[in-house]
Amino acid sequence: MKIIKWEELPDQMRTEEVRKYYDLLKKRSAALFFKRAFDLVVSLFALVLLSPVFLVLAIAIKIDSRGPVFYRQERVTQYGKKFRIHKFRTMVQNADKGSQVTVNNDSRVTRVGKLIRDCRLDEIAQLLDVISGKLTLVGVRPEATKFVEAYTPEMMATLLLPAGVTSLASIYYKDEAKLLDGVEDTDRVYIEKILPAKMYYNLKGIEEFGFWKDIKIMFMTVFAVLGKEYKGDYEQAVLHNNNNGEESDE
Repeated sequence: MKIIKWEELPDQMRTEEVRKYYDLLKKRSAALFFKRAFDLVVSLFALVLLSPVFLVLAIAIKIDSRGPVFYRQERVTQYGKKFRIHKFRTMVQNADKGSQVTVNNDSRVTRVGKLIRDCRLDEIAQLLDVISGKLTLVGVRPEATKFVEAYTPEMMATLLLPAGVTSLASIYYKDEAKLLDGVEDTDRVYIEKILPAKMYYNLKGIEEFGFWKDIKIMFMTVFAVLGKEYKGDYEQAVLHNNNNGEESDE
């Protein structure tokens, strides 16, 4: 894993807001090397270890509802490249023709899908994307194209690295669907309220990027799946949210 030359970045990423994050990452080439090596070793080992789980989930999904085993929605990763993510399908077929944000008690979620979501097992299929290099184990969660188009100039800095399976933001917002309960326009509320707050942690993660920091986040993810609750610096996240809102209004 490496950072390309500044002049090779997409035009929308070559801004003053992105430059400070770019310079930070360029100084950490050794950490980026170990990050990719770690991704490969852990993902290959986990894929072999979890192969029986993959098989059971595939059979359960096919028996429960019509449609493919995997959900392959288009997402955005490093440098704005698009790819089709692997997730075990938890919704009815063609569910993404509506909102691309899931709410609590979403009627599109299947019976088996609800169990898979509750156990956070839909995400393990992304090991395939980590091995191919489209994702990294720890990094900003890959957003759908429509949400990336709503990024502020500073948010574009999160595309300097491959998108990730887990992050601090995804740990703190693991129950994100509950925040959208009863909301009529979920996409708009997600873009205006939740996304900016999550980006506070994502951008902070780039500033504090390091191999051992990634290891810590992975352990936090395991504990979070097992039921441990983590609380972030919500006051700062809300402040970051409000500041972004003010900038977008100008």
